[in-house]
Amino acid sequence: MDKDLLKGNENSLELQTEKLKLEETIQIINAEILNYISKRKYMTEYILDYRKNIIEEYRDDEDKLIEYFDHERYVKEEAFKTIDRRLKELTALLSSPYFGKVSFREEDFNDQEEIYIGKFGVTPEGSYEPVVLDWRAPVASLFYTGNLGEASYKSPQGPINTEILARRQFIIKNGKLKGMFDSALDVKDEILQMVLSSNSGEKLKDIIMTIQKEQDEIIRQNKNGIVVVNGVAGSGKTTIALHRIAYLLYNFRSSLQDKILILGPNSIFMEYIANVLPSLGEVGVRQSTFKEFALSILNLNDHIMDFKAYIERVLSSDRELTQDIKYKNSDSYIEKLDELIQDKNNSYFKIEDAYFRDEVVVTSEQIEEMFNKHYSYMPLFRRCKKIKRIIISKIKDKRDHIFRDMELKYKKYKESLSPEKLRLEENNIEFQRKNDIRDLVRDVAKAKEALHWLNPGSAEEIYLQFNEFKTLIPEDLAPMLYIKIKLEGIKYKSDIKHIVIDEAQDYSKLQFRVIKELTGCSSFTVVGDVNQRLIPYDEEAAMLNLEIIFNEVPMSKFSLNKSYRSTKEIMEYANKYLKKETIVPFVRSGDEVLTQEIYSLENLAHIVKEKAEEFYKKGYESVALICKNEKQIHKLQSKIKEELLVKVIDNEDIIYTGGTVLIPSYYAKGLEFDGVIIIDDEPKNNEENLIKYIMCTRALHELCVLNFKEF
Repeated sequence: MDKDLLKGNENSLELQTEKLKLEETIQIINAEILNYISKRKYMTEYILDYRKNIIEEYRDDEDKLIEYFDHERYVKEEAFKTIDRRLKELTALLSSPYFGKVSFREEDFNDQEEIYIGKFGVTPEGSYEPVVLDWRAPVASLFYTGNLGEASYKSPQGPINTEILARRQFIIKNGKLKGMFDSALDVKDEILQMVLSSNSGEKLKDIIMTIQKEQDEIIRQNKNGIVVVNGVAGSGKTTIALHRIAYLLYNFRSSLQDKILILGPNSIFMEYIANVLPSLGEVGVRQSTFKEFALSILNLNDHIMDFKAYIERVLSSDRELTQDIKYKNSDSYIEKLDELIQDKNNSYFKIEDAYFRDEVVVTSEQIEEMFNKHYSYMPLFRRCKKIKRIIISKIKDKRDHIFRDMELKYKKYKESLSPEKLRLEENNIEFQRKNDIRDLVRDVAKAKEALHWLNPGSAEEIYLQFNEFKTLIPEDLAPMLYIKIKLEGIKYKSDIKHIVIDEAQDYSKLQFRVIKELTGCSSFTVVGDVNQRLIPYDEEAAMLNLEIIFNEVPMSKFSLNKSYRSTKEIMEYANKYLKKETIVPFVRSGDEVLTQEIYSLENLAHIVKEKAEEFYKKGYESVALICKNEKQIHKLQSKIKEELLVKVIDNEDIIYTGGTVLIPSYYAKGLEFDGVIIIDDEPKNNEENLIKYIMCTRALHELCVLNFKEF
């Protein structure tokens, strides 16, 4: 294949020039690696010497030593973090320093410029001219622009108009030039075909050399605002979102480092994407499911129905649960919650006069005025704490006044006594004084205790009662957070500046609202596929109407209907399960989808074994046997395990590591496999059609559908 890539140009001048350029670049990278190793060594020696001197100087001053080591540890960690990060990037570039080159001329200059683009940038120390430009740099966007000719890129100073003269793509492996193409239009089909034809383990990491124009446009959107991507299965939604994080961190590291949160659907999916950001040189990005996010805030002892039990009941057409889910995702449910909150605001506290020693310190009218006028802007439970502090302050003022009078009384009494009588009564006077002080302290405690009616309640308890103490389902988390926000005014514990929400088609309007209010964040990347909603909602997906929630924030919407994941044959087969917009497959042909009816478990196990072995003979690395639900998996697994070494993924805690897996449809969602064998019966309704669509679109290269008649 390498010879084909070189296109017979082994002896061409251009090829030899590019080979020399590659050799020079690798030499520069090696020199930079040695430079950074030297820096690290120098820094280590400097810190050790300085530390030794400090220890000698402040041997007897523990506070000074602690202060030094705290500061030194920070300096060391930050410096080493920067150096190690750079060393990792440079080492990664040795095998493939760059993947593309653009020749262009800026509008105001006649000189032709050439830039080489790689995963990371390389600028030799002491130079201002990069040898390799990071793909995330603004000018690098010219590489991903669709056509030669007029184009522009966004610089910090504003748009720069250019003329793209040529674009070249390279295949470099182990530091050797294996192939190159000059592309006049878009990413060359041969390279994209090669990357897409590779096995699933490599695919997510290789996208930077095959990013399409429409994908690059999304990745480079402004940091401030909401980016919404509704894309079909295989359109690259997740990889776009992850590369957007890398792009944002590259350009806004000081403000975004350690302040990005990814919300994904489940632990299996989060583990699956975990290596993508590190491969792009980015670490420190928080990852969570919405359930984990919510439970980190809620004070909840009650059990939440786990995702597996929940989705199994949905797939079994549990009418009662489905209706409950739909209701809790509706606008009418939000209205009911608002009514509940308003009711609590109006009547949660039975307002009383505040007393101290049978004297009214603050009247009920004054307290009511504080609730309804002076502090009405505050959430109810925060308001009650504020008002309680004010009342206690008034009680303490009264206490202090009484104490001063008491002290004055004893002072005058003692002054009225003769020295001899004072000497006789002094102990008794002091004893009485202390008793009076104890009584005063006790009365203050009683007065505080009498304010128990002002103690805030629990938002969680209020919701549980509102929910009639029914078993909690995932849809209860957002309403509970909503009540907690409105009554307690809580905020998320960490500073978050950008949030990525994947599989966002399953998020309700209320989920988006509570995420926004808890974090105060106005920078989002929201990606999903409305065709993959497992719950048959009556209302349109909330992700398509976020203007209602983020009404003052700039919003950009994108629709991707081209799939790069699966072959043309697989996508055409999957399209028959969609009623609305169908998928446009990237032109990558493969084998026809095999469909077969199976009538016995023994025959099924035998055919599954044969098909899996056939997949592995073709060089595939991951094969999934996908069933609709757990019931089907339980029926099949023992028989299939007799024929085939297979790992059953039936809960979120199991990590997917490749090989052959038996997995239900809902855990396969978001994943991809080289070969897929679907074991199911024929869909009976539109909901089952959508599930079948999800199952089909997990396959990269080959799909086999076995309709098992014993289900």
